[in-house]
Amino acid sequence: MADRDDRCRDADGRDKSARRREECMSLRRTLGTLALAASTMLSSGALAQVPVKIGVLADMSGIFSDIGGAGAAEATRMAVEDFAKLPEAKDLKVEVVAADAQNKPDISSTIARKWFDSDGVDAVVDMPTSAISLALAPLVREKNKVALFTASGSSDLTGKSCTPNSVHWTYDTWALAHGTAEAITKAGGKSWYFITADFALGHALERDASAVVKAEGGRVAGTVRHPTDAKDFSSFLLQAQASQAQVIGLTNAGGDTINAIKQAAEFGIVQSGQQLAGMLLFLSDIHSLGLRTAQGLRLTTGFYWDLNAATRAFGERFAARNIGRYPTMNQAGAYSATLAFLRAVAKVGSAKDGGAVVKAMREAGTFDDPLFGKTMLREDGRVLHDMMLVEVKKPDESKRPYDYYKVLATIPGTEAFRPLKDGGCPFVK
Repeated sequence: MADRDDRCRDADGRDKSARRREECMSLRRTLGTLALAASTMLSSGALAQVPVKIGVLADMSGIFSDIGGAGAAEATRMAVEDFAKLPEAKDLKVEVVAADAQNKPDISSTIARKWFDSDGVDAVVDMPTSAISLALAPLVREKNKVALFTASGSSDLTGKSCTPNSVHWTYDTWALAHGTAEAITKAGGKSWYFITADFALGHALERDASAVVKAEGGRVAGTVRHPTDAKDFSSFLLQAQASQAQVIGLTNAGGDTINAIKQAAEFGIVQSGQQLAGMLLFLSDIHSLGLRTAQGLRLTTGFYWDLNAATRAFGERFAARNIGRYPTMNQAGAYSATLAFLRAVAKVGSAKDGGAVVKAMREAGTFDDPLFGKTMLREDGRVLHDMMLVEVKKPDESKRPYDYYKVLATIPGTEAFRPLKDGGCPFVK
């Protein structure tokens, strides 16, 4: 503008001709109008572009990749797309990034720290093992970000290890134990032997299931622990068989559970009179096993794609984007947790204060989630929704791909998860 003003004057500072002065005044008005328009555009653009970045930290290549993995990242992106259609989404610009946790807490912590410190990530989704989640919970709190635990099970995440920045979606070991172990023990399976993965999830599953068995008048005949990603379960199964326990509880997950069930079939364990109880099974596990091997297994799940019209629509849409594979409960959890998180961010106006976003998620009260039904976030970070006790169908009962479950009972969310007073969350009054 200064250069333009100088051109409107002679060298000695006197104005030029009247016509020249009018031209200069017109030029000033035009430039002023353009500057105001540019300022307005930048201002409105800034308001419409509040950045939100979500990191999906999942097992992309290991024994839990079918449970979450690339499917969890796809479900997260679907939630972002669906949120974008809502009126409150107009002010947010959402980005999704993903990384392979490699099922190692140290690697996962390094990735998360870089995401938080350098890459602008506001929330982390999935986290495939309890050990990873327990390692990340204090880091998320320190950085005031948000942890959406949708793939890890330890009930300690809403107990002694709870934080104001953590949300535990989908399931936990307490809910699984009180669904599967309680139903089997009440039906007469009074003596149990546990084959347990020697890591945080396995320990928590065994602990919570053992407590249920004993509370229902049963007993634990013994336990054996195996390393993660074990290939040979023969010695573990032989010890369980020798115990003569009525029920062999598989307190592991993913590829370990699949291998244990397949090898148990080779040993004829069920045919000899013992019952297998998969304490943590997923739709993808049943698909890998096949109905001929998996038929009759009972398990507890928070989501089944073929439950109602809304879950079927999601399941079919997801399968079309996931090479024909239908969603597990963890992948459904990634979708629903992301959607609830974004709604809370829109309410707060920013994702930069993780504690405020989680508080807004709690303040939403009970809401109708499209996949989990009536849902609410409790003060300790536990998300309450219904859980289902299901039985795997026989081959002749299945009418189409991934038509695998019969729902035996629905457990209301207020009963499915550990009571708030019993969790020991340190910041809950």
